[in-house]
Amino acid sequence: MIVHVLGCSGSIAAGCRTTAFLLDDDVLVDAGTGVGDLPLDALARIDHILVSHSHLDHILSIGLLADSVMRERRRLGRGPISVHALPETIAALRAHIFNGVIWPDFTRLPSADQPALALLPIAVGEVLTLGGKRIEVLSASHTVPAVGFAAADGTDGGWWVFTGDTGPNPALWRRLTDMKVTHLVIETAFGNDERQIARISGHLCPAALRHELAQLGGSADVYITHIKPGEMDAVMTEIGRLATPHRVHALAAGDRIRVGAAAGVQAYA
Repeated sequence: MIVHVLGCSGSIAAGCRTTAFLLDDDVLVDAGTGVGDLPLDALARIDHILVSHSHLDHILSIGLLADSVMRERRRLGRGPISVHALPETIAALRAHIFNGVIWPDFTRLPSADQPALALLPIAVGEVLTLGGKRIEVLSASHTVPAVGFAAADGTDGGWWVFTGDTGPNPALWRRLTDMKVTHLVIETAFGNDERQIARISGHLCPAALRHELAQLGGSADVYITHIKPGEMDAVMTEIGRLATPHRVHALAAGDRIRVGAAAGVQAYA
């Protein structure tokens, strides 16, 4: 399985894209601004979107994607894109995005019987099989109902885990104890100088990250995501001072993480 990092920034600026990961070519994990860098034919191959929570930086490309590929998918005879999210997240999308005011309701367009999008509820602990990939819904602790995801390709090469936006989350580490985690994508949205903001907003800072990683067994490749534009060097310097057995990397848009037999990470210009 190849994880293509389309976006991993906490906000936007030149060269910064918000959260979106493409698993192989058919499953999208979150739909931030990085989705727009894909060509139209690649967009049309996306069959599933897994949504971690309802905040704008994670969902804003869902409606635009639907509008872009609706005609091409209809021409190819492909059905609606399945959007998998917590019931609370689906309710937020219906009320605040696909309401005919902010954006048209693509769960009923181009027609009610052949829509561009299908909104499907998920729950923590549920295991999905999408495009040959096994995906488990993980708990997250944020200011709105939220989840993370673990994905594997069935080769026993380990799990790619995305925490989603989360503050300290003991339930996550209890679950990961029983999983072979080879790649962990974990957020660190703020530096230690803003640890109070991190705590209030349900995010991590390097000091909190140290406590979280201490609960992860073994030795994994850890990728830091959701750093704010302009803060990369400062946050990664603080993280570099942490004592951890794990290999810690700064994630960048364009990276491709190979999960399975040929595991590793490669940066693409």
